[in-house]
Amino acid sequence: MGARSEPGKGNRRPPRLPGKERRRQVIEAAAALFSRKGFGGTTTRQVAAAAGISEPTIFKHFATKEDLYAAIIEAKAQTEAILETAEPAARRGDDAAVLRALAQEMIGRTQADPTLMRLLLFSALEGHALSDMFFRSRVKRVDEFLSRYIADRVAAGAFRPVEPLQAAWNFIGMIAYHLLYREVFGQKPPPHLTTERAIDQMVDLFLKGVRP
Repeated sequence: MGARSEPGKGNRRPPRLPGKERRRQVIEAAAALFSRKGFGGTTTRQVAAAAGISEPTIFKHFATKEDLYAAIIEAKAQTEAILETAEPAARRGDDAAVLRALAQEMIGRTQADPTLMRLLLFSALEGHALSDMFFRSRVKRVDEFLSRYIADRVAAGAFRPVEPLQAAWNFIGMIAYHLLYREVFGQKPPPHLTTERAIDQMVDLFLKGVRP
């Protein structure tokens, strides 16, 4: 007589989740697949399988692929939270605190969840429609925030007459390379070069370059 199976084992359906939780589950499954396989290499059938649901269920929560992409951006970009962290320092003109807040938020959030950076790269390389959505939601808004701050500091005489947008790109570029090196190429810096020390040097180098 064969071993008895547990009641319902093998035929158990996944638990029925509330709509909001199911929606979040689809977003996470889609983002994880897109960040590993790209957009061209991922189908809605694969997303459904990863989420443990049927393919039509995806379209009950997201009428179009564009709706799904927009939801991924909203969940992953978190641009408002990043900018809100830097705004108090910007209002009081604390240059180092503004730069440090941006760097800490962007690096910390990416290290905790590298999905967004990989999605940005895939979308740009594949010429995917999501690329422009990502750019407007995250990249452009951070660029504009920092370039406005730099322009104000130039007008106040606190910074040399640099081109604000180019200067903003220069600082954000240091952050981006730091993240690419660690999160995309998977390289580990020397043990003494901690994230905090790296941020301190980014801020110090930038301010030495723009201050009179």
